[in-house]
Amino acid sequence: MSAKRRLRLGMVGGGAGAFIGAVHRMAARLDDAWELTAGAFQSDPEASRAFGLALGLPEERCYPSFQVMAQAEAGRADRIDAVAICAPNHVHAPAARAFLEAGTPVICDKPLAISREEAEALEELVRRTGLPFILTHNYSGYPMVREARHLVSSGALGAIRVVQAEYAQDWLSVPLEDNKQAQWRGDPARAGPGGALGDIATHAFHLCEFITGLETQEVSAELTTFVPGRRLDDNAQILLRYKDGARGSIWASQVAVGAANGLRIRIFGDRAALDWSQETPEELRVSSLGEAPRILRRGTGGLSQAAMRATRLPAGHPEGYLEGFAQIYSDAAELVRAHMELRPPDPLAALAPSISDGVRGVRFIHASVASSRESSQWTRV
Repeated sequence: MSAKRRLRLGMVGGGAGAFIGAVHRMAARLDDAWELTAGAFQSDPEASRAFGLALGLPEERCYPSFQVMAQAEAGRADRIDAVAICAPNHVHAPAARAFLEAGTPVICDKPLAISREEAEALEELVRRTGLPFILTHNYSGYPMVREARHLVSSGALGAIRVVQAEYAQDWLSVPLEDNKQAQWRGDPARAGPGGALGDIATHAFHLCEFITGLETQEVSAELTTFVPGRRLDDNAQILLRYKDGARGSIWASQVAVGAANGLRIRIFGDRAALDWSQETPEELRVSSLGEAPRILRRGTGGLSQAAMRATRLPAGHPEGYLEGFAQIYSDAAELVRAHMELRPPDPLAALAPSISDGVRGVRFIHASVASSRESSQWTRV
């Protein structure tokens, strides 16, 4: 296989009206490592075919279902090198299983599954097959998030004491019964047991563990549904206990009027602290004990290899959401190529979220739901 060839990408979901599908396609192309060659884009076979044709795919690779696609692609000489799963949550596990069983690496949206049993069964299947599995917690692809991780692991913050994360949006502040994206996110059969919890709190949870390297032991959660008639939570407030004695909290809300995409994380050690916000992603604030705070900026000198590897443009040319997402696809390309070439991958590509991150996220969701139902009782993750 030529290292110059673009990897062939299949897609499940991401059809007409799906915001995240377009994001996946743009992110996959940004570093020119992937090309979309096949898809089962919608549950309606004819709509899936029409959408694939509109993207310029050949008709025989516009599939009526992911089951048909997994088997058909496995038998082709020019089969896809990986599949991206960006359908609603309830499709993640069955689609991932179908492609793993057909020998195809998987790039999957979060959450990994809607039940712990599904998630843990997938983890076992990934272990047995040895296939690459990448979870698109895209915020871990931002350069300054990777710089934050580097600083924590280097000991610059000292012992971590407090981790504070929030993710605030307002797009569900009123009923949105006619909105396609709101419909499935409010349906427990398709979204799983968490609303804002599963949709955005999982991002905050992953960032907390990704940056600090700490493992959450217990949660005490209060999930609230503010909008009448809504079946899942639209606001989550969660306390966390980490195994080494550190403490944390996550607030995630989709009814925070005036908030757009307010993901922020602050980490406090006994020597220094970090502060990063997704809406100003170029900067990482570092405050050392007894010293004036300093601002580290993406693309400037003195940053770690992990941060520079995730940087595309010179400093002052802002990078953001798409570039962070593209970094996950860049890492995925390296992991898939290394698997195909029977060699170890670049260690920095291994920062991409994996199946184990997916299982952690699902356990977090279920522990938080259980805690909330028991008056915020502390519950093991």
